[in-house]
Amino acid sequence: MSSSQIAGFGASVLIGVSLGLIGGGGSILTLPVLVYLLHINPILSTAYSLFIVGSTSLIGSINYIRRNLVNYSVALSFALPSFITVIIARRLLLPQIPESIQLTSTTHLSKDVALMLVFALIMLVAAFAMIREHNADSNSEPEKRVSYTLVSLDGALVGIVTGLLGAGGGFLIIPALVIFARLPMKQAVGTSLLIIAINSLIGFASGLEHYVMDWAFLLKFTTLAVIGISIGTWATRYIAGAILKRAFGWFVLLLGLYIMSHELFFSS
Repeated sequence: MSSSQIAGFGASVLIGVSLGLIGGGGSILTLPVLVYLLHINPILSTAYSLFIVGSTSLIGSINYIRRNLVNYSVALSFALPSFITVIIARRLLLPQIPESIQLTSTTHLSKDVALMLVFALIMLVAAFAMIREHNADSNSEPEKRVSYTLVSLDGALVGIVTGLLGAGGGFLIIPALVIFARLPMKQAVGTSLLIIAINSLIGFASGLEHYVMDWAFLLKFTTLAVIGISIGTWATRYIAGAILKRAFGWFVLLLGLYIMSHELFFSS
């Protein structure tokens, strides 16, 4: 096993820890790990990412369900439009993206590079949102009505992102649940994990026939991520959520800048 493979499997534990701690960020880490450390094709990596993040989130959500930290009505209003758009993205939008995208008469991007650049841009937006959010743990205002319309619209957006990029969308789900649904941070994390799990696994199943899966690799990687989410869930009792979000925001910012520079200047 090469050093990059060892690093890749080690990073799978961090993916799980991230999901357990803040209810998101797993896909932000999974796709770069699969592409850059394990050298898996970006298109196939999106499918792998859906399975890994979906399975890990499903197992992680069980602990939050037992602690009564999942809001099912909010999850349903978010998930239904998300389920529809993730299938549309996987079956209709992704196949329509050309293998070569012409930007100018002399410049073009491959489909793989274009998807990674879009992913990096979303990472940068998410990073700035997390860094600027100083009161994530105190945003719950139960006296105000839940904006189910905004929650559903954000769900539809997350579904498109999930379908195209293999991202569960936790970095988009958490702000929506805290700001629009007025959920306390820990309940937002539990609800986010359940949404990510179902969203990602539906996205994975909807395009399964298009890929040849290395199930031995997937199960090994996912098992390590499950160990990580158990660690992350346990650690939430001792680490403030606001501190975690800002620290993770800076990490996502640096990783997004790395992906963008790599794809623009070093990809063949």
